[in-house]
Amino acid sequence: MKLQRKNRLRALSLGAVAVTGALTLSACGSDDNGGGSGSSTPSSSANASSIKCDDAKGQLLADGSSAQKNAIDAWVKAFSQACGVQINYKGSGSGAGVTAFTQGQVAFAGSDSALKPEEVAASKKVCNGGQGIDLPMVGGPIALGYNVPGVDNLVLDAPTIAKIFDSKITKWNDAAIKKLNPDAKLPDLKIQAFHRSDESGTTDNFTKYLIAATPSNWKYEGGKAWQAKGGQSAPQSAGVAQQVKQTSGAIGYFELSYVADGVKAVSIDTGASKPVAPSTESATADIAAAQIVGTGKDMALQLDYKTKAEGAYPMTLVTYEIVCDKGNKADTLPATKAFLRYIASEDGQKVLSTIDYAPVPSDIITKVRETIEALS
Repeated sequence: MKLQRKNRLRALSLGAVAVTGALTLSACGSDDNGGGSGSSTPSSSANASSIKCDDAKGQLLADGSSAQKNAIDAWVKAFSQACGVQINYKGSGSGAGVTAFTQGQVAFAGSDSALKPEEVAASKKVCNGGQGIDLPMVGGPIALGYNVPGVDNLVLDAPTIAKIFDSKITKWNDAAIKKLNPDAKLPDLKIQAFHRSDESGTTDNFTKYLIAATPSNWKYEGGKAWQAKGGQSAPQSAGVAQQVKQTSGAIGYFELSYVADGVKAVSIDTGASKPVAPSTESATADIAAAQIVGTGKDMALQLDYKTKAEGAYPMTLVTYEIVCDKGNKADTLPATKAFLRYIASEDGQKVLSTIDYAPVPSDIITKVRETIEALS
């Protein structure tokens, strides 16, 4: 089953080259909050012509997860060219996105954490006769990017990661890091651990991993806001990635698509036969084991952060698009459905493999497509 999934991912990745060849993607470190509104001139490309615009028109405002910003930029480019609809996705972070949604400021929001009960309750005030639901749309690994001169292949495990981000391990040549990297030339260099300054679903998923994998070393309750002691902060994924890139001795957590020149990614010792590096395939191997725990039309997932399966990367996240199941605004519903339909489509999901994200497993994305068609 896993081999078949890997083969399918390789095929999707190859097929996606044609899909994204004409797209001009934002740089991986980009944090352009101006959104990705594309040209209003319909595209003649095969990918654009396969997009169903229906009655989509005007513009959509959206906000939320910066983790999916690079994916949204690619999708918006193709959709806007095909349908002439402008989409302004700010990417201000999951917390900001959920707040904007429950206040009726956006047509949809992106969040790396499923809605909490109190957020669902708040959504009923803006979803006339309905409520906000979670639609899993983007998967991917949370990479631990590091900048340590002379160290090209770094392995860490959950206890060591927890101690680094809780200011209990402060030097790169600490005995615990040496034990995991016996052949590395680890410098006597101070560790500069960066975390998110804004409320973030990436933080929520990162700390859920630590709580699950090493509870004795991470005693915080978790959530979108950072709680551990010490460290330095930066806004949004791009901000953390930029700080790691320019700071010797730095380490931070962000999506794999933000790993760029000057930043390398940690491999995690999960207890499997060999450490697992973050990749599209290793993240998908973990997400494929997720369980749908949402009720009704909600499709919130429960991930396995403690996996020891061979080739499965444990520190993953799923970004949800949050939308009203019923009671969407009449002037934005056609465009919202058309855009969500495209990004959940085979063509839309193919794009993800080429920009370091993981497509949502086929059995889950099939249910997402059915739910989108029923939005009203």
